[in-house]
Amino acid sequence: MMTLYDYLPSQNAYKVRLLLSHLDLPYRTEMVSIFEGAGQHPDYLAINPTGAVPALQLEDGRVLAESNAILTYLATGTPYLPSDAFAAAKVQQWMSFEQDYVLNIASLRHWTMTGKLARRPAALVEMRRAGGLRALQILERELAQRPFICGDSYTIADISLFAYTHRADEAGLPLREFPHVCAWLERIRAQAGFYAEHHPYAIDPHSSAELP
Repeated sequence: MMTLYDYLPSQNAYKVRLLLSHLDLPYRTEMVSIFEGAGQHPDYLAINPTGAVPALQLEDGRVLAESNAILTYLATGTPYLPSDAFAAAKVQQWMSFEQDYVLNIASLRHWTMTGKLARRPAALVEMRRAGGLRALQILERELAQRPFICGDSYTIADISLFAYTHRADEAGLPLREFPHVCAWLERIRAQAGFYAEHHPYAIDPHSSAELP
């Protein structure tokens, strides 16, 4: 059985849980206490050199880290990743967008929910806020044209983008001002096997640990 190395409040780990739920695949969970330093333990660094979650250990012992890489592996040969080369590349295009643009929402949310926002330089906070709004604006424009980010079908690109976008209000961003994004979020929630469970942060705001 596969093993998912997880930290429940991590939305990067949530991406993998969501796809596993859609696929109805069995797996076991190994919790990694990121904020207590478990990610930097030598045993875990042998699994994921960055010390972050998620990581997925396959039945044969091989390990994959980085959420979007794990999504790609799990979705190969399923409806969540097209077999057509161009369509598959479009999925990767939007997963790259998630890493480059939606990361702003992720960072801002993390600082807000862990009490670190006031400790960040105002210019950096404003840069992240502007970047997060830019991500939402781009998604709003694109999702006005089609039901899912790559077209008519729900793919791992939607799963990747959903993870932090649907928590944008926790970053202090006005999610309700983007109606096409909100409608897309509801379409995702309506998918068979949707994983709805949410786990808030419960850590010391004075911790120096960063986004898992």
